[in-house]
Amino acid sequence: MSAMQEGQVARPTGERLGPKAGSREPATGDETGTSRPMIQLKEVTKRYRTTELETTALDGIDLDIEQGEFVAVMGPSGCGKSTLLNIVGLIDTPTSGNFYFSDREVSHYSENKLADLRKGNVGFIFQSFNLIDELNVYENVELPLLYQGVPKAQRRNLVREALELVGLSARAKHKPDQLSGGQQQRVAVARAVVGDPKLILADEPTGNLDSKNGEEVMSMLKILNDQGATILMVTHSPSHAERADRIVNLLDGRVVPPDELEI
Repeated sequence: MSAMQEGQVARPTGERLGPKAGSREPATGDETGTSRPMIQLKEVTKRYRTTELETTALDGIDLDIEQGEFVAVMGPSGCGKSTLLNIVGLIDTPTSGNFYFSDREVSHYSENKLADLRKGNVGFIFQSFNLIDELNVYENVELPLLYQGVPKAQRRNLVREALELVGLSARAKHKPDQLSGGQQQRVAVARAVVGDPKLILADEPTGNLDSKNGEEVMSMLKILNDQGATILMVTHSPSHAERADRIVNLLDGRVVPPDELEI
């Protein structure tokens, strides 16, 4: 596989549930035979309760994301973006409503079932990189494969391909504190895609980067999407959101038209 800088990106080839990300095949559909999007939320509400207060983070969200689509989510702080990402990423569950992930209704899954489904099917890219300081670049990228029980020889090949993908093969033995912010985020991208997940979730992936490194990360995401990766990205940057196929605007936990959103 060629390096990222050469513009030729090959996807890792690990096992996965359902159609391969690059195939852009439709979901198998529901019991009526109707094709279902890869991600589908129907009237999803999320409430957080304390002894004295109830907060509604999501209020009746309807959202479809097709296989191979690149969707950007925008909105002011506190509008529900992170909650939406946590539910779609199988970290949290709705208080009410239906959530279909790759044609599975998962809104009532236990934490263990969500974790099992999340492994190998969802890759995360965080604003703060979330690399483990004690591990070198190779080991950070390898970590999801260890959780999935991928054999050592296969792990070695997949990590090598992922580091070539982001142009960091020569930095494999470096620790995170020996890398620039842009390089650390590229490691995070490699870690997110190393297992060839069905879905990549990017939470403000350029938020801690300067404009040059931010553009490099966005170009990387766009190339991955062009090869078939499904991406859901939260961002405050209108210019980065424009790189997506579609922009979803949130306000007070609801999806709203662009002209009603105050940023």
